Amino acid sequence: MNKEENIKVGITIGDPNGIGGEVILKAFEDSRMLEMFTPVVFASTKLLSYYVKTFNLKVKIHGITSLNDVVPGKLNVFRLIKEPFKVNWGEVSPEAGEIAVRSLEAATAALKNKDIDVLVTAPINKESIHSDKFKFPGHTDYLNQELEGESLMFMVSNELRVGLLTDHVPVKDVPASINAKVIKTKIGTIKESLKKDFGISRPKIAVLGINPHVGDNGVIGTEDQDTLIPALEQLREDGNIIFGPYAADSFFGNKKYKEFDAILASYHDQGLIPFKTIAFGSGVNFTAGLSHVRTSPDHGTGFDIAGKGAANPDSFIAAINYAIEIYRKRKEYDILNKNPLKKLSRKRR
Repeated sequence: MNKEENIKVGITIGDPNGIGGEVILKAFEDSRMLEMFTPVVFASTKLLSYYVKTFNLKVKIHGITSLNDVVPGKLNVFRLIKEPFKVNWGEVSPEAGEIAVRSLEAATAALKNKDIDVLVTAPINKESIHSDKFKFPGHTDYLNQELEGESLMFMVSNELRVGLLTDHVPVKDVPASINAKVIKTKIGTIKESLKKDFGISRPKIAVLGINPHVGDNGVIGTEDQDTLIPALEQLREDGNIIFGPYAADSFFGNKKYKEFDAILASYHDQGLIPFKTIAFGSGVNFTAGLSHVRTSPDHGTGFDIAGKGAANPDSFIAAINYAIEIYRKRKEYDILNKNPLKKLSRKRR
């Protein structure tokens, strides 16, 4: 593995009472993973060692106290958490939430400082992390504040990509959260991500309606006719390849999604229920639109199976692979889209 290929993948521990530590370590039971990139877990060697022992895993960890000491070919664990912590499987606790937040904050700082190249986050519990110091509903909102760009929750797999117009918003607040600016911004983010992160030069995007049956011409709500449809018409006039809005109830069942490069859902469950039904275990949550790459598995903390050794690492492994692939795609895109005339002009000044 030469220096250019030695991508550093920062990994947060997530909620220590959940399955995050288990899926992280299970991912590295296959030592070939360490030949592809260099991982850095932001946690503590004591906590990771506890998981190794609990689940009888054949994984060696390498503790470090400085990000300058990262060693390729090792599962590096940055000793962030020095205080003792007793794991209580499946329990919501402020102490567990504090560890999850500290891991996220330290990994994000490392990402901004270029000590790591990409970020992969293990699942957090939203109740545990919420405090007077950390008022964000989840990873996406926090990263949107810390990193440059306009974040978009983008669920991706080999056969399906689903973006969200609104994400962690109560259902009763969804209509008020959707306006022309939001629609145009989110579709613009999806379009740019498909081009830069997935190598699709002319993205074809489908949009799902806000109301059942797209409102049935105003019979079941007027938000689609008043807001969504006019915004999509304007986007099409501007040259975007946009289709819809489609009625969400039949869109996935009749395989319509296979005709598009991405789908924009109006709200969380409208997009994530079909996505997880179709791609669960192989899907990845990618935060598109930001200056750095962040992915996570498509599942939560798994409190119901935490501590039982039953967690499947496949989605976490997929999250790592997507983060690396997207990072490389962005590098390729930047190289291919450099303006040689601008570069030559600067040299002549």
